[in-house]
Amino acid sequence: MSAQIFAGRTLIVAFEGWNDAAESASGVVKFICEQIKADVVAAVDPEDYYDFQFTRPTVSYDADGGRVLDWPATEMCIPSAEAIAENPSIAKLSVLVGTEPARRWKSFATEVMELVEDREIEAVLFLGAMLADVPHTRPIGVTSTSQNEHARQELAIEKSQYEGPVGILSVLGIELEKAGIPSVALWASVPHYVHNTPSPKATLSLLIEVERLVGVQFDHGKLGEEAFAWERGIDEIAEGDDEMANYISQLEKTRDEVESPAATGESLAKEFEKFLRAESKDNPDSESDEE
Repeated sequence: MSAQIFAGRTLIVAFEGWNDAAESASGVVKFICEQIKADVVAAVDPEDYYDFQFTRPTVSYDADGGRVLDWPATEMCIPSAEAIAENPSIAKLSVLVGTEPARRWKSFATEVMELVEDREIEAVLFLGAMLADVPHTRPIGVTSTSQNEHARQELAIEKSQYEGPVGILSVLGIELEKAGIPSVALWASVPHYVHNTPSPKATLSLLIEVERLVGVQFDHGKLGEEAFAWERGIDEIAEGDDEMANYISQLEKTRDEVESPAATGESLAKEFEKFLRAESKDNPDSESDEE
């Protein structure tokens, strides 16, 4: 059964880029889009918001052998009629998926809010992933926060106390709160030493939490096997690297001393603040929102 706040029309949101360590969050929304056989019903024109030298279009061949360009974009998707017939519980879901914009964030947020209004969205679930000092051998921690008082009371979650540089999820979250639309943010903690490859284990952890909140069960397919293979692959690398193995052992010890550090608001704030400030230092121009 879904949380009451997500009983109505619910939008699930994730962006590739700054908020998406190891492609964990975007992996969830792409997985859901496949499951609901998503139809694109609206899109934000990428021309105004993306730097194509940074986020380049890709080229592929269509069924007729013609070359087709695929531009980075942000798209609003809904379940197909066929998918709803197979699983009526998904009818309330919409998905917003894209790449974090490079410029004009204020205008971008305005366009997204118009899409939210057009779809008569009643609640939003943001998905993100951050790099953290956690071992890959333990369950991936997923922390929930909300700026909405009603959501916090219903779900017994905390308000984020973070102050500092933010990504587009925070910008949209503030606009939703102004509009009276409750939102909840789910953040997965991804081991920082394996951030260069996608993490199906983090994706699966986020997906399970999404299912719990929205009251929809998806077929996980091979995601569980992929998560196991991902963990085992890192184990094999560590077996041949004493320094890495010792470091992981230290992380395991720290994790085990505290039952679930990623589940507490204080530890989330510390990890989140460290992650955001490190990213801001490495990418001083990443937060541009100029009109």
